[in-house]
Amino acid sequence: MVFLHQQNPSRKRPSSFIPPFPQPKIPKSFITTTKQPPQSQNEAVKDNQASSSSSSSPVDKMVSILADAGCTLINPSGPPCLPSDHHKFRNHLNRLFSSSDTSPALRSDFLSGFFSYINPQQNFRRVLAFLKRDGFGAKRSESLVRHLLLVPAIQLDLQIMLLEKLPEYFDPNPGDSRTTLSLEDDVARLIIDQFRWLDFVVDPNTFTDKLLQVVSICPLHLKKEIIGSLPEIIGDQSSNNAVVDSLDQMLQEDSEIIVPVLDAFSNLNLDEMLQEQVISTALSCIRTIDGENMPNLLSFLLLSATPQNVRRIISQIRQQLKFVGMANSSRASQQRKLKGKSLMDNSEASILDALRSSLLFKNMLCQEFLKELSGVEKPQDHKVIDIWFLILIYMNGKSMQKSVEKIFKKKIVESCIREDMIDQCICGNKELVQDYFPWFLSLSEHLLACKEQKARDFGIHIYTCLFGEFGDTYFRQEVLGALVTHVGSGVSFEINSSLNTMALLASKYPQELIPLSAHINGILDYLEGFGMEHLHKVYEVFSKLALAARSSTYCFGSSIADELLMIIRKQVSHPDIKYKKMGLIGTLKVVSCLGDINNASGASPSQKSNCEEALELLRTSLDSCKQLCLPLVLFYDELTIILLHKKLQPEIVEWVGKHAGEFESKFLSDLQGGQLPGTDSYCGLEGELWMNLDGDISPICLNILSLSSSSLQSTSSLQVLPANLLLLSAVERLTNQGSLSGIDALLGCPLYLPSSKYFSEAGWQSLKANQKQIVCLSLYYAANWIRELLNAFCTQVAGRFECTSQATKMDIIAKLLKRLRNLVFLENLLNNCIKYHPLSLPELHLQTDNSETSLLNKANNRVHLEKNGEHKKTQDNNSPKKRKHRKTSKESSSDPNGKVRQPTIFDALRKAGAVTSQDVSNEDSNGQSSMGQTFIPTDPDSCNSTGLISLEVSAVTKALEAQRFKFRQLHVQCYSLLMFSNNQKTCCPDPEVELPLYLYLLRDLHYKLDYFMPPGKQFLARCLSAPAGFTRMTLEEFLSNVRPLFPNLRRHFDNAILVLKEGDGTCEDHWNIHSASAGNPEVANIVFSKSAVSTLVFKEVLNSFSKMLNLLDVQMHKSVLSYLLEAFQPREISENVFSGLQHSPSPGTIEYLYLGASSFIEDALDMACSFSFMLASEALLTLESVVTSVQTVLDKTESNGKVIHSPSIHRILPNLRSRLGTSAQKLLSHNWDSENLENGWKNKGEIIQKILQIYLENSESKSDLLDKLACSILPVVSFSGTTVEDDHHGFPTLCNATFVVWCRVLHEGNIAILNKLVKEIALFMKPRAAVQIESVEKHLINIQKSVNVVVSLVNLCRTHDKVTVRAMSVKYGGKFVDSFLKVFDFLQAHFQTHNELIIQLVTELQKATRTIQTLCSEAKGSKQTAITSKIPATKRSMERFLFRVKALLHSTSSGCTFWMGNLKHKDLTGQVVSSQAYADGQNNNVDEDLAEAVEEDQPDSVASEDRETE
Repeated sequence: MVFLHQQNPSRKRPSSFIPPFPQPKIPKSFITTTKQPPQSQNEAVKDNQASSSSSSSPVDKMVSILADAGCTLINPSGPPCLPSDHHKFRNHLNRLFSSSDTSPALRSDFLSGFFSYINPQQNFRRVLAFLKRDGFGAKRSESLVRHLLLVPAIQLDLQIMLLEKLPEYFDPNPGDSRTTLSLEDDVARLIIDQFRWLDFVVDPNTFTDKLLQVVSICPLHLKKEIIGSLPEIIGDQSSNNAVVDSLDQMLQEDSEIIVPVLDAFSNLNLDEMLQEQVISTALSCIRTIDGENMPNLLSFLLLSATPQNVRRIISQIRQQLKFVGMANSSRASQQRKLKGKSLMDNSEASILDALRSSLLFKNMLCQEFLKELSGVEKPQDHKVIDIWFLILIYMNGKSMQKSVEKIFKKKIVESCIREDMIDQCICGNKELVQDYFPWFLSLSEHLLACKEQKARDFGIHIYTCLFGEFGDTYFRQEVLGALVTHVGSGVSFEINSSLNTMALLASKYPQELIPLSAHINGILDYLEGFGMEHLHKVYEVFSKLALAARSSTYCFGSSIADELLMIIRKQVSHPDIKYKKMGLIGTLKVVSCLGDINNASGASPSQKSNCEEALELLRTSLDSCKQLCLPLVLFYDELTIILLHKKLQPEIVEWVGKHAGEFESKFLSDLQGGQLPGTDSYCGLEGELWMNLDGDISPICLNILSLSSSSLQSTSSLQVLPANLLLLSAVERLTNQGSLSGIDALLGCPLYLPSSKYFSEAGWQSLKANQKQIVCLSLYYAANWIRELLNAFCTQVAGRFECTSQATKMDIIAKLLKRLRNLVFLENLLNNCIKYHPLSLPELHLQTDNSETSLLNKANNRVHLEKNGEHKKTQDNNSPKKRKHRKTSKESSSDPNGKVRQPTIFDALRKAGAVTSQDVSNEDSNGQSSMGQTFIPTDPDSCNSTGLISLEVSAVTKALEAQRFKFRQLHVQCYSLLMFSNNQKTCCPDPEVELPLYLYLLRDLHYKLDYFMPPGKQFLARCLSAPAGFTRMTLEEFLSNVRPLFPNLRRHFDNAILVLKEGDGTCEDHWNIHSASAGNPEVANIVFSKSAVSTLVFKEVLNSFSKMLNLLDVQMHKSVLSYLLEAFQPREISENVFSGLQHSPSPGTIEYLYLGASSFIEDALDMACSFSFMLASEALLTLESVVTSVQTVLDKTESNGKVIHSPSIHRILPNLRSRLGTSAQKLLSHNWDSENLENGWKNKGEIIQKILQIYLENSESKSDLLDKLACSILPVVSFSGTTVEDDHHGFPTLCNATFVVWCRVLHEGNIAILNKLVKEIALFMKPRAAVQIESVEKHLINIQKSVNVVVSLVNLCRTHDKVTVRAMSVKYGGKFVDSFLKVFDFLQAHFQTHNELIIQLVTELQKATRTIQTLCSEAKGSKQTAITSKIPATKRSMERFLFRVKALLHSTSSGCTFWMGNLKHKDLTGQVVSSQAYADGQNNNVDEDLAEAVEEDQPDSVASEDRETE
């Protein structure tokens, strides 16, 4: 109710006021009376008494009429007195005014008299006032006017009279009064009150028109009250068209009446058309309405929503409601005004409250809004109000929370909801967001637990905004508590995101976090389960707090730093390596903060300086791990990283340099004349200098043999050697402006290793077990020493430091290439030694994960990689050798005493191939149990007549791969060696000289790319513990280092192709010459095959190109993608490449580059077809990755709504797909020589399957191609038994060896086509879809093709007796029937118009199902488990098919007959087989007659899928 202000006592207008509508026809004599001035009450009584004497007075007649009816009008004591029986009173008057011929004159006199009587204000008040019933009690009754309005004969005249009197009592200045008049004192309101809730309205249209005329001229306060009361006044009897139009017009003229208008609209009885008009009117007001009235408008719209208009209402609200900014223009002033006031004074809070209540009242609104938001695709179409809608729906109950979380995450991942939108919601809106804080926090918790990195980053941003906006302790405690909960989740990515959030908060709000540090100390409870990356984040948080605490004014600030230092000192001194690792990481993280040159000051005078504290921590940590290799390695590695990424104070750098300078005395020995003086044997082993690049001028050597032999009795310092070298090089670069000239002697110095004579067959057999171990360890440490040399000195040529002259750089490059050749040689030699003497190599860096978990991951990966190979051997398990092997395996699980022993984790790992037997027995100091093996080569070619070991340069070091994670990792800078070559004059051309070296680097690059691939594709490879230090490199940093190598990858690829074209062959002097120049001893015969190396380089380059092309960061960055594609462009692009394109793309555009890259790979594929099937298939897979990359770019463009590269890139996709399909067909139809097949077609089923899938997916018509292959090609192969006849079908790759693969791919492709048809038909069958006869026929024809394919594939079993083929027919036949059942509603709907085609479909499919029935019977009889396991599901599908066909035919009056009976038991050739189902001849005759009847009637009837009797 709107209350009016108090008005002046005299509210009657002057007589000069002329109403805008005509006066009623009243006798002139009474008009004169009405113009007399007002009189006092006594004078009025006297006048009335005097007038009563005159019988012609209308007032007297009116009074007389009322008196006759029982009403006393002249009542000196108050209002008129009404009789007790109101109904009798009204009925009497109604009869009086309508029953006789004199009634019109009498009614006119009565109205004239009543008009004259109410002209004085006092009389008017009396008839409007509430009455009392005949003096009996004080109960109030309705006024006289109210009773007269209920007399039908005079109601309309009286209503018009009252409305015409209303303008006389308008208050022109209602706002001048400071108090509000009561209803009894306000005549205008009393008049309006008489019209409310009348029992009936005689002429509602006339009355409504008159009322609306008056409303149009009313003052605002009265207009609002009348409009708000319209439903009570006019009721449901009137046509509301005029009301809606009039209110719409008034609303356009004055928007201040919006609230009463909406109230009126809400309560009026409107039909659908008017309701839509009203909603349209309300929607048009969203942009213009004041903020204080917006809640009412939104409530009206949402509560008026129906299923038909709800989407329009929500859409308009989303588009037109400018929620943010409505009050932001005066945000600061509003916040000042809101102090001490209710939040409801804020219009935005009121809007949210109105929205929430509406959504809570109508659950339909929540669902429809989520649908509406899901349909919005463009990021620019998303509004801030969308976030608020999601929050409000999220609040309304658990039933919708999952849906909100799902769509919220989806919109974030698609970049539709952005961080700036959250900033507009939260930042600067503390009072507004406060009530919704728990829900924002809850959504943040969900986002931080998502797998998608983008969603987690968004959750981090919300957490940061909430913490920064809400300064109250309670809210910040809630944020920190939620983050600690994430830390305890046990999910790696969730823990990582939570710690990243805390680190961000510690950087932005360190002083604010200090008082709340007790709430994050709970993180320390989870340290034991953290990996290295998480430990770094934890200590980064606490280190920043400790640094801030040292300069904090809080009394408890210093205690935080003291507690942290106390914790890490305890951890460092702990004997358990797990806790020592935590302490070392914590120590060095604190040192990186305290020792930063920017934090030199900050401690209070009573404390040590930051530098002193950091140095003390370094000394403590170093002393605690001097006797332990792995902790010391971790200490050196972490310290190296700090030196490279932080600028430390000079005192700390000086201390590190002093300690690193002890390297020379620990590991190096002086040389005299290029020889090591006083050489003695070590554990009976003689040594010699290897790999001396500096010749006689070398002053030093690395005495690895001495240190390796001493490692058997004590902890080996060689484990620390690579890390120490890396630290030394970092200090040298830091103190020498990036140059390593101070330690350049290390690059060329020789290595003192066991004599080369031990690597002959006789020499190796003469060694004892511990000597073999020393030899293997010496080679292992030497290989890792060279790896760190490459890491250190490649920084001098990788362009990172411009501190060396060109001559020096060229000298370093030459030495680096020689060292790379040394590394290849050492690892091949070590691999050979490990193969014949299994040994668990020591780790050279502390693993990032728990060792047992790492081993398990490795075992799982190994099992996964070898699963296919093991699967192929299952058929040999029944052989005696296999049975004997299984028996031996079972016996191996018993101990020597014959008792059953519980298998250990190492047994499982050894069985999986992840660890060798030496991994278990390595702890034995003597090592005799596993090291006493003799050097007996399993390969007869591994030893030649001279007794030297034969090594293949290009071979994969399989024995080392299981322990590759223990090696030191090559840094990305080492890939710069791909850019250089050593131009020595040799017997062979330059490309062949360096290809083995480049192959080594390419394999390492491939390994690192596997780590960066999406988890879904390379998850297992990434599960293997990543190399230390490499996990901290982001993909962006990796690409920035690798990007300059793209042209060099192309160069090596071209060189490999050049070598392949020249032909195969070996060059005996090729490797020996370069090996000798690099200082490699002549300890083995090198098997160097030019074609083998070139083939592997070919494959590795294509693999690397394919993986980089499909990295998301590459696809999203145009410059990187363009540079990568430019590197693989042909010298000239043929015009055929642009065939099918309306406009050829311009050179340099991304479309042109994609087409050029695909053309280049096609050329490589054509070339590879003459060399190797595997190379050609590798090229095809790379070509597929190009198409996949284009498709991914398009998908990202469509989902983000932003053009990433070019708006016309979609035009080249059909062209690329067509060429990909053509290339796949070329491989399948190529006539491969036995020389190019690498062991024939054996073990090539997987690659044939992939090629065939590519061929099908990229053909013009997959269904037509399937029909051709299944119905025309495969039956030819099944009948022909020789490979000569196989050439007639045009696919040499389709033979007996690959027949099963082809069948499987065709089955799967056919089911995929049918499932796609099912989805299309489901959309086609929706009511809103327009049914077209052509579309129906098209769908039926496509189904017919699919049925033909499955029938042909299943019937192949009649001529092909492989169990695998029959099992596939049963399995995929049942799946096909399952999918076919989903289109029966479609068949039934169109059976009348296409009955012949549908009957043909069913009868054709019956051919396949009968064959499947026969296959099932034979499989059960012969107990073929490969088939019987698939029978139950297939049988159920065919039973359903049987009854669906029966229902289809019975529901349509087509005259078709349906018979169902038992099939004869026949084999695949059609011969009847005796069966227990046919017990007597009578049954046989019946079944035979039934089957014959079915076959005879097939043109006019559908035979059932007859059930077989088993």
